[in-house]
Amino acid sequence: MTDTKVYLLDGGTLVIDGFHAFWNRGPAGELRFPCYAVLIEHKDGRYIFDTGYDHAHVMRVLPFEKPLQTPEQTIPGALAKIGLKPTDINYVINSHYHFDHCGGNKHLSKACTVCHAKELEASTKHQPFEHLGYSDMTFAPQLAKQAGKALPPDEPALDMYTPKFETITGDQEIAKGLWLLETPGHTAGHYSLMVELKNRRPMLFTADACYSQKNMDMNCISSFHLDPTASLKSMHRLKALAEKHNAELFYSHDPDSFPNYVKAPGYYS
Repeated sequence: MTDTKVYLLDGGTLVIDGFHAFWNRGPAGELRFPCYAVLIEHKDGRYIFDTGYDHAHVMRVLPFEKPLQTPEQTIPGALAKIGLKPTDINYVINSHYHFDHCGGNKHLSKACTVCHAKELEASTKHQPFEHLGYSDMTFAPQLAKQAGKALPPDEPALDMYTPKFETITGDQEIAKGLWLLETPGHTAGHYSLMVELKNRRPMLFTADACYSQKNMDMNCISSFHLDPTASLKSMHRLKALAEKHNAELFYSHDPDSFPNYVKAPGYYS
């Protein structure tokens, strides 16, 4: 039995306004923040939690977010740094289906995709104000076509990409020491992830239930949400879970914390 390892795959950066990162608190002005994927080497297989954004999609649909992403910061490039290919990944877990968390799914053609049942439904049946968040449907081309959503005309390979989905609800231990924890509000079926490791305290990945340590300290959610009250409850739940399990919180879009995280090819174990 091999010990579980966790790699953080740097996926580049995006820009939003401070009033969106810290809803109605700010300060205003451009805030450049990181995006990353989490690779878990487990005895049951290789799991990736979220896959970051696709540069071409952001430039086409959300250019005002000013993406900065090198070839090494794409999913294929990041995996190559640790000697892996996209086809080596067994499972993709998506915290939710906003464009900056699923843009690399299309590269992982051999992986089973795990997500919350409500989130998969919301990806094509969401509120009008969630349109840009759910704008990248390359993670599920067949669903996009059924819903009449456009796919990039310059990616004919998507016609051959037919991912298998495994939908779940509630808190779930999907493999020994890998816990998906319901944290709705940002979206309908949002999941956070806790990973238990042999040589350190558990790692609790908030995903977008909490962008940053500053959000947690200010008790302030981001402006991108389906239900602000549920969002706040989920942020409080993450804090309580971290205390209960003595887990370290890893935030999804924290420009202050991210430089101190160990990035691949380094890892946590």
